[in-house]
Amino acid sequence: MSGHNLIKMDALRRMFEGLKFKDVTTYIQSGNVVFKAKPEAKPALQKQISKQIQLNFGFEVPVLVLEQSELKRVIATNPFLKRKQIDLLKLHVTFLYDLPGAKGSTKPDASAAQLKDLNFAPDEFEIVENAVYLHCPNGYGNTKLSNSFFENKLKRSATTRNWKTLNELLNLSGIAKK
Repeated sequence: MSGHNLIKMDALRRMFEGLKFKDVTTYIQSGNVVFKAKPEAKPALQKQISKQIQLNFGFEVPVLVLEQSELKRVIATNPFLKRKQIDLLKLHVTFLYDLPGAKGSTKPDASAAQLKDLNFAPDEFEIVENAVYLHCPNGYGNTKLSNSFFENKLKRSATTRNWKTLNELLNLSGIAKK
């Protein structure tokens, strides 16, 4: 959560605790919250959290819930990590709120396939399921491969996190990174 709809992390943490989630931890002023919840379908959790943000703070934001195992998989399968001398500070992941394909399909749709032909050198991206892996040698602030770019091209909501944040969230969730 950034920009216009700013939520203080202590208020966000209290909101999650009010929803009866356990071991609630926030990570810097990033909108990221690590918590434990009763087993429940992710869409129901996302809807519950989004509704509570609307009630508590007066605006709507899309909410993406990732299970610990999903975050671990996203980190472990980053295709750019295979390169020697990769600068981890230049890696980001854009999470799509649903797969870039037809409902129920794990195959990319035409909009995702067309993106593969575009060249944004030196910036690069690779879409794997609902994660867009980014390598931006000149920094994320200087790339055309922004959150808005993927939202507009793929017609779905997205949120981007830097590599350090993802690894810190994984650590906070209780799994040591490899």
